[in-house]
Amino acid sequence: MKPETLGFFEKVYEVARLIPSGRVTSYGAIAKYLGATKSARIVGYAMNNSSEKDVPAHRVVNRKGLLTGKHHFEGTNLMQQLLENEGVEVVDNQIQNFEALFWDPSKEL
Repeated sequence: MKPETLGFFEKVYEVARLIPSGRVTSYGAIAKYLGATKSARIVGYAMNNSSEKDVPAHRVVNRKGLLTGKHHFEGTNLMQQLLENEGVEVVDNQIQNFEALFWDPSKEL
């Protein structure tokens, strides 16, 4: 990967580490906060590579609250289990009360 991509990934991880327990955000919200509105997919790539970096990637979902990154976690339902351990209700791979639980870094930071 290009060095600038790695630098962007580190910025993504810094933001993701600030997501409070029991809250969720989206790939696009992180991208927008970092001034890269059209880079939601790159934020997703960063989350896919975050397992060794102490990043709560389970708190980052798509814009509709779907657990689109779940296949990057070990085990069948680890992403869902981590969220449920924080009190987040998940039904059919979708966050319930998504709007109420949504953490927008552009407003919160």
